[in-house]
Amino acid sequence: MADSAARHLRTYGQIAWLWIRAAWQYPTSFVMLAVGNGLITGLDFVGLWIMFTHLQDLGGFTLREVALLYGSSSLALGLADTVIGSVERIGTYVRTGRLDQMMTKPVPLLVQVCADQFTLRRLGRLTQASVVFGWACTGVDWTPLRVLVAVSMLVSGAMIFFGLFVGFACLQFWTQDTDQLANAFTYGGATITQYPLRIFPREIMVGLTFVVPVAFANWYPCLYLLGRDDPFGTPDAFQLASPLAAVLTVAAALLVWRSGVRHYTSTGS
Repeated sequence: MADSAARHLRTYGQIAWLWIRAAWQYPTSFVMLAVGNGLITGLDFVGLWIMFTHLQDLGGFTLREVALLYGSSSLALGLADTVIGSVERIGTYVRTGRLDQMMTKPVPLLVQVCADQFTLRRLGRLTQASVVFGWACTGVDWTPLRVLVAVSMLVSGAMIFFGLFVGFACLQFWTQDTDQLANAFTYGGATITQYPLRIFPREIMVGLTFVVPVAFANWYPCLYLLGRDDPFGTPDAFQLASPLAAVLTVAAALLVWRSGVRHYTSTGS
């Protein structure tokens, strides 16, 4: 199994590298898109900073603490979006027949879909999120376990968004033009978790924990990093459960993917 996974990763890298080389044929365009992407996403945090010029805290969280939530959520989303953001186009691939072409190749379909049209312009988002996260980390009282939790948070968060991207994209095997519905749970979920969940109704927290588990991408581990108890009274074990949530989310997404591919009946054209 390990050999198979390594082979798939190598194949993914080869496909992605082809798209990177193609993009670098127009370096000025590439740099402008990357910088523009970073500046646009950076406006989100500028909005938070402006908000805190009129507030001392937001739901009991200071600007630096909110920055930790913002940076970790944005990094997790950015990593997943960079690696497999192309899976959102599955509906277009179905309608145009491109998915049929991919299925004739001796490469796992999911690897092809995720690597197709790979682009590094999303590095702008990752760079901006990394700067905010790095600044926020200066306010954490670090211990070896907290370092481990922080690393686990970023990896698990990326895996959770990976699972959500794939799982909701699979809806397009059965329906048309549902990519915006998927965005509501992926990008929308990331946006909500950039803020302290304490400012939302309890029902929102429950939904983001047990239905669409993006709260495990940053909220619970950030509570641990900040030495805070959950204001909603959830067990402390949730603060260390991000890896389990990530594994379950990815496993569920892969099952949905297999079901979608199994029931796919071609574009018909």
